Amino acid sequence: MRTSSPVSSARYYKCIRRRATWFSLQYLNRTEGKRKRTGKAEGEMDDKEKRKKDENANNDDKVTLKKEIGLLSACAIIIGNIIGSGIFISPKGVLEHAGSVGLSLIVWVCGGGICALGSLCYAELGVTIPKSGGDYSYVTEIFGGLVGFLLLWSAVLIMYPTTLAVIALTFSNYVLQPVFQNCEAPFIAIRLLATICVLFLTWVNCSSVRWATRIQDIFTVGKLLALVLIIVVGLVQIFKGHYDALRPSVAFEFSQDPSFGQIALAFLQASFAYSGWNFLNYVTEEIVEPRKNLPLAIYISIPLVTLVYTMTNIAYFSSMTPQELLTSNAVAVTFGEKLLGMFSWVMPISVALSTFGGINGYLFTSSRLCFSGAREGHLPHLLAMIHLKNCTPIPALLVCCLATVLILCLGETHNLINYVSFINYLSYGVTIAGLLYLRKKRPNLARPIKVNLLVPITYLLFWAVLLFCSLYSEPVVCGLGMVIMLTGVPVYFVGVQWKEKPKWIYILLERVTYMGQKLCYVVFPQEDSSSETEPLTAKAID
Repeated sequence: MRTSSPVSSARYYKCIRRRATWFSLQYLNRTEGKRKRTGKAEGEMDDKEKRKKDENANNDDKVTLKKEIGLLSACAIIIGNIIGSGIFISPKGVLEHAGSVGLSLIVWVCGGGICALGSLCYAELGVTIPKSGGDYSYVTEIFGGLVGFLLLWSAVLIMYPTTLAVIALTFSNYVLQPVFQNCEAPFIAIRLLATICVLFLTWVNCSSVRWATRIQDIFTVGKLLALVLIIVVGLVQIFKGHYDALRPSVAFEFSQDPSFGQIALAFLQASFAYSGWNFLNYVTEEIVEPRKNLPLAIYISIPLVTLVYTMTNIAYFSSMTPQELLTSNAVAVTFGEKLLGMFSWVMPISVALSTFGGINGYLFTSSRLCFSGAREGHLPHLLAMIHLKNCTPIPALLVCCLATVLILCLGETHNLINYVSFINYLSYGVTIAGLLYLRKKRPNLARPIKVNLLVPITYLLFWAVLLFCSLYSEPVVCGLGMVIMLTGVPVYFVGVQWKEKPKWIYILLERVTYMGQKLCYVVFPQEDSSSETEPLTAKAID
């Protein structure tokens, strides 16, 4: 009986690279032919204009991720990913655990401050290791492949598909609410609309980075306008004298004795509403002038979101008693029904639009995580390829879409949300601990931004306290979250570390990759010599 001889992964990668290069050459030959056919029309141009046009044409023809995210779009990605359904729902959970209006407002302000500390650390990491992929890229660079793979494994397997599914279901529920006013929307209708929404936004992201960022810009403005409407209506109520719940003597009347554990749980609820503050780091290589615009976008967005969140909660308490807020399942909708009268429909539509933009932002960033993982060799090479013409990571987007649809088909997502929250929070601490480790290990590494050591230390102390409270209050959930993450250990050693696999495995992977290239019309991206990524990455490895 004949057995398959082992083949090295390097040889397999060379074969895949050759086929990808062939696809790329075919495309470039066609574009070169088109340019030659139009050469006569350009004959009358002077040499300077010709050189400029040829240079622009070469840049346009280069198959690489395009730098199309300016400062405005960068701010929109951060704000759009933070402001999802959280601010419309989380105030109930924060108030319930805080026990008083005054302490809940303090939690919202401090929650924004903690996010600001974390985002400052990510700004330093983002310009020191300017790779797309966020937490995964930084942890892989600092701690090595296994730790990075475990973050990637949990994110691709459960974290981002579940988050996308939950946001899509929230969108579907709020869109269908006006249609089914006196009863619950059918289970099938909710799932179907959520699936259609995910499929549509996947198509948009596959078609054009510019389309995706424009959608993000527009819907981020829409979210802010909805919250500004709530704030303005709340301020009008305050000027009319309706602010009894905000008086200091009333605001700090506790419905229960405040305890350390309950305050920690209130912070966890607020952190859910603030989640997404690190998402710009997932698309670093597509930001125009990342060393300038990445930190600037963070400095603008986090304080703005903190201000808007705090003012929104003040507006809620100007028109609703704490008891009314605690009995509401959707605070913004109850607020609209109480104050907006015939225009109360604006609130559910605003929540739906907010979640629609959130789905787009999560798809955009999570696909870049898959792309980065495949580029490091931790996922199939097909996921590291981009479309020849649109320069979008179509295979990575399709994997994110398929995983989300599968989660939607499962039906029950609430238990998965708890596991996701723990894994997500764990990854923040590991990444920022990596910043301290990198400071000690590579003190002479070029750092365009260098935050004070008190910033990461303060964040990690706060993170450790909340993590301990989570483990104490929900040991089963946290334990299962760790189990999900650790299932990636055998996968890493079999799929990544095992280099001499049987020949038939490489043949199968090669055929699947080749078929995927033909279906999606994708190749490996070319290196961009004008990118800021390469020099800093090289310094990080030396």
